[in-house]
Amino acid sequence: MKNWRTPTVVLLCGGIILTLAMGTRQGFGLFLQPMTLDHGWSRETFAFAMALQNLIWGASQPFFGMIADRKGAGRVLVTGAALYATGLILMALSNTGWQFSLATGLFIGLAQGCTTFSIVFGVVSRVFPPERRSMALGICSAAGSFGQFAMLPYTGTLISHFGWFNTLLVLSVSAALIAPLASALVETRKAPGAVATQSVGEAVREAFGHTSFLLLTAGYFVCGFQLAFITVHFPAYLVDRGLPANIGMMALALVGLFNIFGSFASGALGAKYTKKYLLSSIYLTRSIVIALFVFMPVSEESVYLFSAAIGLLWLSTVPLTNGVIGGIFGVAYMSTLSGFVFFSHQIGSFIGVWLGGYLFDHTGSYRVVWVISIALGVFAALVNLPIQERPIARAPAPRSAG
Repeated sequence: MKNWRTPTVVLLCGGIILTLAMGTRQGFGLFLQPMTLDHGWSRETFAFAMALQNLIWGASQPFFGMIADRKGAGRVLVTGAALYATGLILMALSNTGWQFSLATGLFIGLAQGCTTFSIVFGVVSRVFPPERRSMALGICSAAGSFGQFAMLPYTGTLISHFGWFNTLLVLSVSAALIAPLASALVETRKAPGAVATQSVGEAVREAFGHTSFLLLTAGYFVCGFQLAFITVHFPAYLVDRGLPANIGMMALALVGLFNIFGSFASGALGAKYTKKYLLSSIYLTRSIVIALFVFMPVSEESVYLFSAAIGLLWLSTVPLTNGVIGGIFGVAYMSTLSGFVFFSHQIGSFIGVWLGGYLFDHTGSYRVVWVISIALGVFAALVNLPIQERPIARAPAPRSAG
């Protein structure tokens, strides 16, 4: 019987999973003002829960990646769907800061560790040949971007018509749809090139002993800092500057729209050009775009221009970063190694989200965090330049008898 889990089916279902998983989380910034006002929380309380979510997501990612590489991604994704739906319900029922941190930080953080890029990319990388891998990863990243574009207006409309409580319950149902989609990402046999010639421990030690892996990991920290800070605090920042609340929703939706093109383009360019130079250019351009926006007068037009520009650069680092990992180390432990790099991303996310709330509560402004984002972008541009993308040479996998 012919296997129905063709590369196209895997790519399609993996893309929809990322649309739901990434799209839902991208709308969490829209809950900041209504939830803090209704509960009487500070912005730091909300920001800490979101920062904790990013940290737990990142810390759990390598371990879920190991399970996915060794036992299959299907069961990891189903577990993530259950955690996601439960976390959203508990998020709605939270009355105190610690309850909100438990629901949003622990449950949804673990859920994202099970359902996002590292898990899906591992399967996609194994079913596509090397010459098509970068493009496939770009398409997957674009799907996550489409989720941001589609889910943000969806979430914003639900909040305005039914309130934040009912919106979280509806989103829990959407997140549960990840479970049936996961059946397409069950790996029934090892794809060509995905046979392991080393243990997972050996693969991790090899990666952390490789300078290029460490440089890539350092650069990805910056990506997390910038993106998480903007995702959570940008709508509130615009309201603070006197713009209507719907501008923030539209701004993040525009980021998602242009992110679709940026992610797809980076995947396509990564198949033709040196990935480290593309990554360096993306980080440097982000710093320039942020600086132009922060140090110029804020208007509706400047917000939309900034959103479009930063959107083109938003997840464009993802297919390139994962492409470098697969190119150097192979795809047998793709989810595991990608998970460790992503942990650095999420440490950056934790610091960016928490620091934004902390400094706002203590200074009444986000200016310092914007400046830090600019400086970190320059740092990331520089540390990506020395990366060597040559594949590691290993002994071939032993042939099975017969």
